Amino acid sequence: IKKEGKKLVPDLEACGYSIRKQLTRANRIEWEHVVPAWAFGHQLQCWQKGGRKNCSRNSPEFRAMEADLHNLVPAVGEVNGDRSNYRFGILSNPPSYYGRCDFHVDFKARVAQPPESQRGSIARIYLYMSDKYAFKLSDKERKLFEAWDRMYPVTSWESERNQKISNIQGWGNPFIDTKNEG
Repeated sequence: IKKEGKKLVPDLEACGYSIRKQLTRANRIEWEHVVPAWAFGHQLQCWQKGGRKNCSRNSPEFRAMEADLHNLVPAVGEVNGDRSNYRFGILSNPPSYYGRCDFHVDFKARVAQPPESQRGSIARIYLYMSDKYAFKLSDKERKLFEAWDRMYPVTSWESERNQKISNIQGWGNPFIDTKNEG
């Protein structure tokens, strides 16, 4: 990430990122919902009556989920757009669209495979959001995220981020709070 004026932008050359298709989005940082708004919103009645916009206007429950800082992370805009609301998983022969950026999307299967370095963090965010807001994960998703939580320990960066969010928001992610740093 580098600074251009007042904004932060991806340093694509430094990280070996190759633009797949969307030049504008590839050159900006976006705040991504790790658990997509669709995943926690479509189960609510407000979603059935007008989708995300209706929930944002009329559901305090949805607004709390949408604004929860534990679920928001910076991402390269193109990757955020390509990931869409696809579920996370492991791909047997993942296509490589982004150069050395170790993130893979299978558009046909609608599955995204994150880099190993992010799997534990992603798992703990999903488990937290599911428990905090009582949205349902499939059995397959829950098993995957519980496995990633065990396989990929909490990092010092994740602990620091959790503490900063706790200071702002008033509570931490218990899936991080209860673990020792890896």
